[in-house]
Amino acid sequence: MSELDPPISSTTYLKAVQTFKEDWWRIVFATMPPEHRVECKGGGNFWANILMDLDNILDTDSDSSDEETEMREMLDLIVIVMNYRPREPQRTSILTGAAYINEQLEGNPANCHDMFRMYKGAFRSLCARLRELNYAEDTKLVTVEEAVGITLFILGHGVGMRVAADRFQHSLETVQRKFRQTIRAFSKLGKHIIRPTQTIGVHPFVSNSSKYYPWFKHAIGTIDGTHIKAHAPTSRQTAFRGRKSIITQNVMCCCDFDMKFTFVYAGWEGTANDSRVFLNALGNVKNKFPWAPESHYYLMDSGYPQAKGFMRPFRGERYHLEEFRATGTPRGYKELFNHRHSSLRNVIKRCFGVLKARFKILIVMASYKTSKQPTIVTDCCAVHNFIRMAADDDHLFTHWENEDVRTDDYESVGGSSSRHGRNLQNLSDSVGHEMAVLRESIAQLMWQHRND
Repeated sequence: MSELDPPISSTTYLKAVQTFKEDWWRIVFATMPPEHRVECKGGGNFWANILMDLDNILDTDSDSSDEETEMREMLDLIVIVMNYRPREPQRTSILTGAAYINEQLEGNPANCHDMFRMYKGAFRSLCARLRELNYAEDTKLVTVEEAVGITLFILGHGVGMRVAADRFQHSLETVQRKFRQTIRAFSKLGKHIIRPTQTIGVHPFVSNSSKYYPWFKHAIGTIDGTHIKAHAPTSRQTAFRGRKSIITQNVMCCCDFDMKFTFVYAGWEGTANDSRVFLNALGNVKNKFPWAPESHYYLMDSGYPQAKGFMRPFRGERYHLEEFRATGTPRGYKELFNHRHSSLRNVIKRCFGVLKARFKILIVMASYKTSKQPTIVTDCCAVHNFIRMAADDDHLFTHWENEDVRTDDYESVGGSSSRHGRNLQNLSDSVGHEMAVLRESIAQLMWQHRND
């Protein structure tokens, strides 16, 4: 009792101990060191509640000053104990975050790919590139490699910050800060690598295939939308509920025939149709849409408007690859054009397949701010492109390169009728008619060549 400061009577001490019914609290109270005793600053209501709880323990009927002093002393003790929590080390694993990174980079390549969604060579190249551009730097506690590993672990597996904090043996605050910093670094990197790399000439993927050449020799890529899982506040969930009543965001992307994204426009609600997202992407100069050069075009499905620089298939004819697999070869020049158009445009579906297979956060989006979620999508696309450029042996790309992915074509035509700016001058009816005439000519020549 002599260690307690201020000193109290034995009677008060015993009565205080009796108020704690659990053995654990009794142990804490009896063994609490003096330096952990803090003065309570509780308000009047707090004291009133405690007094009511002690009504059956202390004889509050007495008016003696000794009795009142005794009760106040005990109240101090109770509050001290209730505010005391013994500090136990939380991150005690002998495998620290730095050691875990080294273990993955020095171990089996498959383990690195499983954990960080890329092989060791691409991981090291990504860290070196971020250092080279001064987008990331080592700190006293966390290296660039560990910060990138934390971020890829979260993006690749869709886990929460606490899971990552336990895995890398850092505080929750450190993991959150490094995740934010690395996401910003990926965004800066994306400005360099999410862009067209070939805008003139014929792409080898097209020129090396008699199925596509010379019919699509002026195609520079494809356009399509995909739905990415989103998290929205209750007041906005109706707008984000897509076709399957799932909360999603509608993301429009362009990609080239190397399976690299050349434009990403994320953040639209799941209920927004593809045509509306498309028109807004092109109409706002701040989006920096990569327009096709003169006489070139993107391939897109029939949910988008026919316009100069954009080639869509014939409507009212079979189009999806699975339709042709089920009912045989194309019948007529329009179906033949649609079949080859669909086959070539399928590259963007394969891109989406790789992207979602690599980054599970796109399927199980956590409760990030609605304004931050589009950035996460774009950053995943940036890492996707970097891996494509840095690694030729990535098994996800190998698997999806020749995969016939189902291409759902929803006739979501309509959209906003608002003004979209001067860039939409190419979307007039007259130039749309020009593309329709070009499509007709290509289809006729394609059919003739097939029957010769």
